[in-house]
Amino acid sequence: MNFRMIKYILGWILVFETLFLLIPLVTAAVYGESCITAILLSMAVCLAVGGLLILKKPKNTELYSREGFVIVSMSWIVLSIFGALPFFFSGAIPNFIDALFETVSGFTTTGASILSEVESMPKAMLMWRSFTHWVGGMGVLVFIMAFIPLSGGQNIHIMKAESPGPSVSKLVPKVKTTALILYSIYFVLTLTEFVLLLFGGMNVFEALNTSLATAGTGGFGIKNDSLGSYSPYIQIVVTVFMIMFAINFSSYYFIISSKLKEAFNKEVRVFLTIVLSAIVIITLNVRGLFDSIGEALRHVSFTVASIISTTGFSTVDFDLWPELSRTIIVLLMLVGGCAGSTGGGIKVTRIIILVKGLAKELEVMIHPKQLKKITVDSKPIEHEIVRSVNSYMVCYVLLFMASALVISVDGHDLITNFTAVSAAVNNIGPGLELVGPTQNFGFFSPISKLVLIFDMLAGRLELFPMLLLFSRATWKK
Repeated sequence: MNFRMIKYILGWILVFETLFLLIPLVTAAVYGESCITAILLSMAVCLAVGGLLILKKPKNTELYSREGFVIVSMSWIVLSIFGALPFFFSGAIPNFIDALFETVSGFTTTGASILSEVESMPKAMLMWRSFTHWVGGMGVLVFIMAFIPLSGGQNIHIMKAESPGPSVSKLVPKVKTTALILYSIYFVLTLTEFVLLLFGGMNVFEALNTSLATAGTGGFGIKNDSLGSYSPYIQIVVTVFMIMFAINFSSYYFIISSKLKEAFNKEVRVFLTIVLSAIVIITLNVRGLFDSIGEALRHVSFTVASIISTTGFSTVDFDLWPELSRTIIVLLMLVGGCAGSTGGGIKVTRIIILVKGLAKELEVMIHPKQLKKITVDSKPIEHEIVRSVNSYMVCYVLLFMASALVISVDGHDLITNFTAVSAAVNNIGPGLELVGPTQNFGFFSPISKLVLIFDMLAGRLELFPMLLLFSRATWKK
């Protein structure tokens, strides 16, 4: 284990976090807010600790899979702990565990909040919440490794450990170039939404916060009713972009490269089919709750896009909808977005592989000597990927059960506990009952909040990087 190199990269993480804090610093300066002192103090702490860690670059810069997983998991933990300092130092969130919960929820793009009222928060703190979504959406290290001087062979270990999905591939030969391409697409889509929201009547602050939160599919709102009080135009724009950010970013690269067949692959087609089917069924189920079918369709489309993309914005309290609609919403929470997107959840590609794997097993039972390989888009899926998907699902179920069991000690109802864990592991934000779209997570005990913090980090990093921290084999020489 190359501990010196791990320490070196963690130092760079803190240096970059210092730069990230310039966003809320400028916001505080523009609005003349007193929290500017807390932000400056946070920046000083990040820079001092980070500067010490990168003072001397290690002679041995070799990184392998093991270091890649440890670097990713430790980086997100360190980033979150130091990212909580502005909330804590400013007094906006005086309890550090609550501040850490809010920060982890931001970076992991979960959007679950302990705050019961956000409109009274300093604008700089609201901007920091939204910006953590944007930074965490595409991946902190995917961005930073485009600037840290590492070889491509080392970068790929980090990229594989952080990127969502059962498999990670490079768009171009160089990993750094791939990272820059992905972030360029990410930035252009964010900017496009920002401009469209300005045309819809939002001011710059509102449009920027909403765009950052949508891009990261995070869902931190700057109003207590999320996006409920905004115009239908705003809600439609956000609906479209929530779906767009839940699609694999490689698809946009393929569209630019005129490779439409690769762009609209099996996963994208299944994802869009799930979205449209859910919208139709729920709209028919709740049409009597709205003044017109058009209004029902708008709110249902927004809710479905918000849940399956794991953004977590809301325009209505879907916890009041009929049981069929609420059940579909819970199922959408589990499915999530596409691999390689900013969305959370199990991912559509894993669902496809699991279903195809089941079909294969049924055929093998009938024809034991038959040799058949799982294929997606006419391409065979390697056994390693199938094994990884199966292992992921086992870990997912075990973590889900253990977390639900621990937080049940608080004494809350089953639906609250189940959907709270689902919202955390799948990086969604709202659940049902006490953690519904009009509620918050502030009532949980400190222990339960720490469990949910771990769940959010594990869910964002696809479980294994966080779980490997507890493996003895990870730390062996």
